Formats: sequence, C-alpha cells, structure tokens
Amino acid sequence: MRACERFLRYVRIHTTSDPASCAAPSSANQLDLARVLVQEMAELGLENPHVDEFGVVYGWLPATPGCEDRPALGFIAHMDTSSDYSGKDVRPQIIEHYDGGDVVLAGTGDVLRVSDFPTLRALAGMTLITSDGTTLLGADDKAGIAEILTAVEAVIGSGRPHGRVCIAFTPDEEVGRGVAHFDLAKFGAPFAYTVDGGREGELAYETFNAASAKVEIDGVSVHPGSSKDTMINAALVAMAFNALLPAGDIPRLTEGYEGFFHLHDMRGDVSHAVLEYIVRDHDRSAFAQRKQAMRHAAKVINERYGKEVVRLTISDSYCNMAEYIAPHMELIENARRAAKLAGMEPFVEPVRGGTDGCRLSEMGMPTPNLCTGGFAFHGRFEHIAAESMDRCAKMVELLMTGMAQ
Repeated sequence: MRACERFLRYVRIHTTSDPASCAAPSSANQLDLARVLVQEMAELGLENPHVDEFGVVYGWLPATPGCEDRPALGFIAHMDTSSDYSGKDVRPQIIEHYDGGDVVLAGTGDVLRVSDFPTLRALAGMTLITSDGTTLLGADDKAGIAEILTAVEAVIGSGRPHGRVCIAFTPDEEVGRGVAHFDLAKFGAPFAYTVDGGREGELAYETFNAASAKVEIDGVSVHPGSSKDTMINAALVAMAFNALLPAGDIPRLTEGYEGFFHLHDMRGDVSHAVLEYIVRDHDRSAFAQRKQAMRHAAKVINERYGKEVVRLTISDSYCNMAEYIAPHMELIENARRAAKLAGMEPFVEPVRGGTDGCRLSEMGMPTPNLCTGGFAFHGRFEHIAAESMDRCAKMVELLMTGMAQ
C-alpha cells in the first residue's frame, strides 16, 4: 500500500489535541486513531502492538535471524493535529498531474496561491493533496505515521535483513506533551528518528530552546473622574510591558537561527490583564538573555509603581537537541545517504519550533527529525504530494534496513 493511501484514511479521523485539557491524552478522539493503528500494526505482523493508558502506541519489528545483535532503531510520529485550525471532518482534495498553478479549495473558495507558496511549482506533475479549505489537512503528522508504516510493510515484504525496529505514535505533540509519558525503557532503542518535518530532503537536528511566559497584571480600578495618582490601568501596563521587549524580535521579522518573543494571547481590562508569550532561541546564552529581559521588564514596571503590579512566570518547555545529537552525527549522515538513495536532495535546516525529539534527546535517546514532504502545516492551506510521501517512506525503509550506513 502506498503511503498516500494510508494517509487519506488517517486524516478522516478527528484527532485534534486540546491545550486546555490536563488529561492524557488531552482529547479522547486521539484514541480512535490509536486503535486503528494498533490493528494495522497487528495485521502487518509487528510484535505486541498496543496503546497504553496514556494514549501512546507501541509496536516492534523483530530483528531478522542473524541480526539480533544490531542496535535497535526507533521511528516516531504523532497522532494529534493542531488546535490552531479545525481538524474535524477533513475532506481532502486530490489533484492528479498537478499543473503547478493556483488551486481553489472547493469547500470555501479560498485559493492556494503560488505567489504565497512558491514551493508549489516544484510539485508540478505530481499528485497534490490539499484540504478543501474548511479544515487543516493533517499532514502534520499523519503523513509521518503513514510513511513509517508503509516503510515497515516494505521491509517485511523485501525480506532484507535488519535489526530490531521500534515504532511509536504519540498523542499531544501539538500541545507540548507528546512524550510526557513516553516509556524509553519499554521502547528499547538507543537512537530514533521522528518523522515530522517539512519538504522533501529536510533533515533537522537543531531546534529552539523554548519557554512559555505568563504575565499577570493587577491594576487598580477607580472612577476615571477621580483617579489621579490612584488608577493603575492593567491593560495599559500590559502594553508598557510589551513595549519594553525588542520590537524587532517577533516571528514575522525573524528567520533561520534568529530567536523571538511571540505574544500569542492577551486579555484583560483596567483591573486585571494577562499576556502569554512563547520565547524561543537556538543559542542557549541568548535564550537565557531573553528570559532575563522579561524579568527586567517586570522589575522596571514594579519599581515604577512601588509595588508588585506585574507577576511573571516563565516555564521552560524544551531545549535545543543539537547538543545531544552532536556526539552521534552518524544519525544525520545515515539520513543524508538514505534521502539521496530515495531520490531526494538532502539539506539540513534548523527547526524554528520543536519536535518530540527535543525531549526524547534530553531524556537520553538522541532523536533527529526527518521530512514528511508536507507544507503549510496548521492551517487550511496545508498540502503534500503523494510522490513526496513515497520518497520519504523509502528513506525510512532504507534506514530501517541499514542500507544507508
């Protein structure tokens, strides 16, 4: 079965994670896909496929006779889709022999424009898969799941020798809890790859250092006609706090290795206001400086009013996995060779975000990230080509069998 066939089945299963939930998994509907995957893994002949109490799916492809001493290798993808855009009732559009031009999304009339996504031109002649505009597509990361299981099927069918292959599909990656309950000992691989990247050939082992920051502001609300030297307008204080951060260090104005402060939610009134940020930087020292800049902004405002008006809470999320991958660069070289053998031009690019591999690497299992072939994740313009998925699946297959070493 081709990866795109599996993918088209998976995307119709609603698996949006819920950032407001503390449950594991955060949304029960992720288990609908988990059960489908366990059944499929059993039909492929994997060893002990199951979903645990936290919604993590595990399964193993045993080593072929004579290869039991080879180190095990893991492959991981996530089942949930982002809550940034609806992932319910996904209706994919399939365009065979795509001409490389603009695409009308039938559900809304929105246009996937080449002027906005120039990489569309490189997909000309392929089978393009998009959403119909009413939902996201779900290539992040159901494409990765499809490619891993397609590779497993190919490895089994080829009869080629291979070591033990460890497979896992996680819930809640999109809300930062993808490996919160991951059992490394049970998984049993010293190294792994996440299959959760973008365009063909992309290999990634450098990610942001990441933190979330919550700024709570307590104002003093009194009648505006008699508020001289008394009123503290929390909404205005919130604006003043943000103004103390570097105006150019926002996602819209940064790229590559440049970090940022991203104000993603704000709410409030005169008496109380809340700002929520994510803070990102590839460089550990610069990351620490960003967090200190926020602390300094809170200190300045509190000193201005002579009391604690601003309460700042910073919580680290994940770290740059590069320092954990660096001693094991054979993982990247093997992936580079596999990508070339699969017909792709490999390139290394820093991830302006994070993957399950960040935390897994920190936990002791170095886990770089491989491409899925997808574009424009988390929104209605998400798209992927079937042929790209074929090549990504082939890359994974070659890594499973050690043919790229």
